[in-house]
Amino acid sequence: MRLTTFTDYGLRMLMRLANEPDRAFSTADLAEEFGLSRNHLAKIMQHLARAGFVETRRGGGGGAVLARPVDKIRLGNVINHLEEGQPLVECLGTDGGDCSIDGQCRLKARLRSAERAFLADLDRSTLADIPGLNI
Repeated sequence: MRLTTFTDYGLRMLMRLANEPDRAFSTADLAEEFGLSRNHLAKIMQHLARAGFVETRRGGGGGAVLARPVDKIRLGNVINHLEEGQPLVECLGTDGGDCSIDGQCRLKARLRSAERAFLADLDRSTLADIPGLNI
């Protein structure tokens, strides 16, 4: 399975926030650190906030912080939220894609099962389990 860069950077941002849990990170600081545009980083941060992983605060001393303890942020859950709308293959999308063998294909069920197993395996780990985090 290949994750989108959106998810890759979302995971990196969560790891960065976890490294300094008492610090609120501005989008400008994170964008510079990751070499992303502020606009792109803000979209990722909004997605993380809507999913309840990050809390954002406005004003002086504001910024982004983790909304939950690191041991309560399951990796499979994060990936599932960030990859929402990005099916493993076209036929697993909400519209079913354009498949000429739909109804006869036995691969679709196996791919769906593999995707669920992938996320379930990652759900056995939390953000706290990632090596190298100074928490």
